[in-house]
Amino acid sequence: MGFSLTRYPDAAEVMADLKTLVSRPTPLFNEEYRRKVDDYFDRKCALSREMIEKAKTRIPGGVQHNLAFNHPFPLVIDRAEGAYLYDRDGNRYIDFLQAGGPTLLGSNMPEVRDKVMEVLNHTGPVTGLFHEYEFLLADKIASLFPAVDMFRMLGSGTEACMASIRVARLATKHRNVVKMGGAYHGWSDQLAYGIRLPGTMHLEAHGVPRHMFKYTQEFYPNDLNSLERVLRRNLLRGGTAAVLIEPVGPESGTRPLDRDFNAGVRALCDKCGALMIFDEVVTAFRIGLSGAQGYFGVEPDLTIFGKIVAGGYPSAGGLGGKERYMKFLAAGLQSGQKKALVGGTMAANPLSSAAGYFTICEMEKQGSCEKAGTAADKLTDGLKAIMEKYRLPFVAFNQGAICHLETGAAMLLDIDLKRFWTIRNTIREARSRKTVMEQYGAAYTAEGIITLAGSRLYTSAQDTDEVIDDALERFDRVFREVAVTA
Repeated sequence: MGFSLTRYPDAAEVMADLKTLVSRPTPLFNEEYRRKVDDYFDRKCALSREMIEKAKTRIPGGVQHNLAFNHPFPLVIDRAEGAYLYDRDGNRYIDFLQAGGPTLLGSNMPEVRDKVMEVLNHTGPVTGLFHEYEFLLADKIASLFPAVDMFRMLGSGTEACMASIRVARLATKHRNVVKMGGAYHGWSDQLAYGIRLPGTMHLEAHGVPRHMFKYTQEFYPNDLNSLERVLRRNLLRGGTAAVLIEPVGPESGTRPLDRDFNAGVRALCDKCGALMIFDEVVTAFRIGLSGAQGYFGVEPDLTIFGKIVAGGYPSAGGLGGKERYMKFLAAGLQSGQKKALVGGTMAANPLSSAAGYFTICEMEKQGSCEKAGTAADKLTDGLKAIMEKYRLPFVAFNQGAICHLETGAAMLLDIDLKRFWTIRNTIREARSRKTVMEQYGAAYTAEGIITLAGSRLYTSAQDTDEVIDDALERFDRVFREVAVTA
């Protein structure tokens, strides 16, 4: 079964390079180039700016989701096609955002769109009753993922994370939930803990009462001893219901894990009676058709799915797992046992279910994982060559079709928990570095490249050698303008 991940990064080597990057000031552009970037948005993106200013009068901040909060203002996209996006002003961009990852096939692919339109014309978007594509999608996912016997579709990855915790608590009768520090598992109250930077605990969870984290703990990425200490403490405090991890590392692998780390987590979960939950919102299908669990050969008890299960179409998320755990998600009239409180009127609608089924079938048919992985390898190697050419301290690495390009390393700072009073200073520095990262993202945009916040790039099956070569020429134009200081 094909994987996009053909070479696994040396986590220790990558982290050493990232620590070096964090230890020095972030190189910035020379003043002339900064003016050139600003001028691009002033001259070439006037219609986007006008639309966003209108939107701010009715929409908080002018946009609806985090991926669109780009510096200096969000672009208004009118068309998506394959490897490209086109904005309201008619500018074309190479799309390395890919809607945050789900459009591995490429954006708005006709092979899926035409079939979805047939379902839409015949059934409409939703009926509230069962449709055949619900089964076809669940059956397809279960046939590909080693640890998935059953699958229930939900409306988002956040909902799937919430459901996984409820299932784990019912299955184990334990209370505590342990997550990898720095990871993002949606925005529910109890999982908004230790996000972005390991060790931040509740400090980035604005609007969430602190008591919501009574049964939530974090451990340090790539540190089995850290996890074991938390699990041992929990044995005296109601036990651990689940350990949630992103199998390539927090924030889609921003802090990469050793290749054997997941196997170590599996062993500790078994030892302490906790369920192991893989958050495969990003890695499912993007790493390979059998997900990260297929690549690593480690079977979690529950698997969280996100937007890719509908190929970028709406209402996309779900939870899969072993039958003995998934029985707690039984819907309908079944009785005789406690069931996890889970809902979703629009979940598993005909449109989303059909979109997911046809998307996965096309990925399988076209070898999309392998194609996207080949493109990512070429992109990463090219970025490294450019950095070396201009003697830049930046770091590039990839885990299959997930590419990381670190210039400011905003999420790579370390918090010293023994010096608690310094945590807020670290968070402030991270925000300062994030501002620099956003400036790099704006420069990439001005050169015709869309990224995720200037630090993550998702490739697709539409990224041919020609597309990647073009992108590398554009990155070269950005990096040659960086002023490196000793």
